[in-house]
Amino acid sequence: MFKRIIVLILLGALVTACSSAPASGSGTNTLVHIKLPVGYVANIQFAPLYVAIDKGYYKDEGIEIEFDYSLETDAVSLVGANNLQFAVVSGEQVLLARAQGLPIVYVMAWYQKYPVSVASKASQNIQTPADLKGKKIGLPGRYGANYIGLDALLYSAGLSENDVTLDSIGFNQVAALAADREQAVSVYTTNEPIQLRSQGYQINELRVADYVQLASNGLITNEKTLASNPDLVKRMVTATLKGLADTIANPDEAYSISEKYVPNLTPANAATQKQVLSSSIDLWKTNRLGYSDPQSWQNMQDTLLKMGLLKQPLDLTKAFTNEFIP
Repeated sequence: MFKRIIVLILLGALVTACSSAPASGSGTNTLVHIKLPVGYVANIQFAPLYVAIDKGYYKDEGIEIEFDYSLETDAVSLVGANNLQFAVVSGEQVLLARAQGLPIVYVMAWYQKYPVSVASKASQNIQTPADLKGKKIGLPGRYGANYIGLDALLYSAGLSENDVTLDSIGFNQVAALAADREQAVSVYTTNEPIQLRSQGYQINELRVADYVQLASNGLITNEKTLASNPDLVKRMVTATLKGLADTIANPDEAYSISEKYVPNLTPANAATQKQVLSSSIDLWKTNRLGYSDPQSWQNMQDTLLKMGLLKQPLDLTKAFTNEFIP
């Protein structure tokens, strides 16, 4: 009888332990709160993140996400100082930051194609990058992806900034091109070209990704987090990739989920916004989601060196890793 009581007590303790075990991949009931800068306002282009939250992929990995729609450069500094653990930034920001001693590391490629184009009215007959010679090109300024992508496009044709006139106009590319104040404009592939076409303009579009492969937007962390908590990095990447895969596989569902998170998704602009999502998916798709192509990093470094934004080559093996990619 005494042995039987002991066995029943042990079985009861085992059942209690199993019933209270956490379901998340983190091994704890407490969710890790992650403030995630994405560098832009709430937008349909962040659909994979919204899907990953809505379907509980982050929660399953023991993570709670708070979006931070602040400037990309602020995010790089905060992650570099370990004030934040993750952010979504573009590839050139990683190299520029590391050149300044910020120990950030790119751990998951989101965009496989660099999301910058040069748009012009069809009447300008700009068919190839070589046709940009002598043209006046509007861009937000001499910073960011619009600037990097434009120079990379020029270099692909053997041109440089000296062969064109660069005009810093802020984020007014659509209005400037429509009013013929510029002969061409450097734009985001998933934004201004769609706007221009929806307004009835016939445009030619030179996509940077059609001429040179550059390291683009993805997830970064810092060396301290990688060393002290690689499991958190793995879980963050895993959940994000699930959201990305679902969005690519089912864009209509992803759009519906995004309506909960993006205020300006209305029936009136649904057609345009769905085009933005479709165009974005074209930039994300690959056979191995999350993978960073080493050649794209070498191309990015070569571009930054030609521009004078980097003074000497960096050790690229420390700038990115595919360790956490399935």
